[in-house]
Amino acid sequence: MDYEAVIGLEVHVQVRTKSKMFCSCANVYGAEPNTVVCPVCLGYPGALPVPNHEAIRAAVRAGLLTDCEIARYSKFDRKSYFYPDLAKNYQISQFDLPFCVKGKLHLEGTGFSGAEIPPHDVGITRIHLEEDPAKLTHFGATSGADFNRSGVPLLEIVGEPDLRSADEAYAYLTTLKETMRYGGISDCDMEKGQMRCDVNISLRPKGSEKFGTRIELKNLNSFRAVHRAIEYEIDRQKEELEAGRPLHQETRGWNDEAGESYVMRSKESAHDYRYFPDPDLLPVTLSDEEIEEIRRTLPEMPGAMRERFCRDYQLTPYDAGVLVSDREVALWFDRAAKKAKNPKLAANWIISELLRELGNAKITIDACLIKPEDLAALTDLISGGTISGKQAKEVFAEMFASGEAPGKIVEAKGMKQVSDTGAIAEFVAAAIAANPKPAEEFKAGNGKALQFLVGQVMKASRGKANPQLVVAELKKQLQ
Repeated sequence: MDYEAVIGLEVHVQVRTKSKMFCSCANVYGAEPNTVVCPVCLGYPGALPVPNHEAIRAAVRAGLLTDCEIARYSKFDRKSYFYPDLAKNYQISQFDLPFCVKGKLHLEGTGFSGAEIPPHDVGITRIHLEEDPAKLTHFGATSGADFNRSGVPLLEIVGEPDLRSADEAYAYLTTLKETMRYGGISDCDMEKGQMRCDVNISLRPKGSEKFGTRIELKNLNSFRAVHRAIEYEIDRQKEELEAGRPLHQETRGWNDEAGESYVMRSKESAHDYRYFPDPDLLPVTLSDEEIEEIRRTLPEMPGAMRERFCRDYQLTPYDAGVLVSDREVALWFDRAAKKAKNPKLAANWIISELLRELGNAKITIDACLIKPEDLAALTDLISGGTISGKQAKEVFAEMFASGEAPGKIVEAKGMKQVSDTGAIAEFVAAAIAANPKPAEEFKAGNGKALQFLVGQVMKASRGKANPQLVVAELKKQLQ
């Protein structure tokens, strides 16, 4: 039988705030274990939570960025379960009245395998705000709990089961990450646990409207792992169904090293968590004015920015995609492009030179000493024939190391290119007179001889002659 996969993702995104969700502890990563804690996030009896207003605004912003309906009335609930990472034995979350519902995310582009994703929307069921539990680290037969993460504001973004392949799931996560980062909601660094994903997947006969038995996959620590796990689980479930073995609703872990899933437990239902309204927290009401005020702060989103770069700066879709994949890089380029006579050349220098040097130096573009306006000035010097491409690389290296303006570097090094046609004609005439054999070889059809003569002119001009003008003058005099 031909089967179709039905996939829905539950994505947890840590909100970038100064303090935690219900206390004044700092929301920081990398501190010594259990040093950024207080009676609230440690669950001491009698300690009362106070909601983080900025985290609530971030939740609303996430909903607006994904075309959700924003609830004017919402509340926090207690989700009860017993696990070492939960000091109170319940998590403050949201159940029936989340902040955001009925949204969508637009997908297009390519998946992990390079497959084209046809443009379409994927539904978002809800986005709710909760507190993160502690982080457990396992050492063989023992485990350690770090409560620094306990209480960090966390968005759970529940997608509709609209995905049909591992590539679509990869594109969904990539787009969602872009959206959250552009919206200033989270850095979405998976290595720091700022973005985590669970996959719900089932198979059904193609053409059937009825869903199959849903399996949840956990412990997926990268987009690549999500892609691999989905492809594995599709094959596993198909094999089980074709063998006549019924599937059971369960939660499975993913072993990335082994490349296979394993049973963790039977899947819980909502009633297992015994949700009820948190008596320590008042309901949250949002006015139309508050929501519109947040809407006005929304930035230009990646899709719109890619289209604008292609339209206004004549970039290729690929180049625009590379730049827009990092919002800070995109904004940096935008500033440079507005000053450059040739924005396409500025984009080429950022993609081929600047991003490489940033990677080698292990710094972000915010820490780069080169100003966007100075990169624009460098490309203008190239376009205007003041310096050659080879000289520009030397100037760029100095700019990256010192932050000095390109004009000053060119002046200090005496690198200004000779573009005076009369002076170049004299250099060319002298080179031809001193090298009659290569000149005759070029006339006889040996194209390589011309490069030798170009080299002689550049040597005589100490590298300052404009190479394009040198070639043109050589051809003129030799013909």
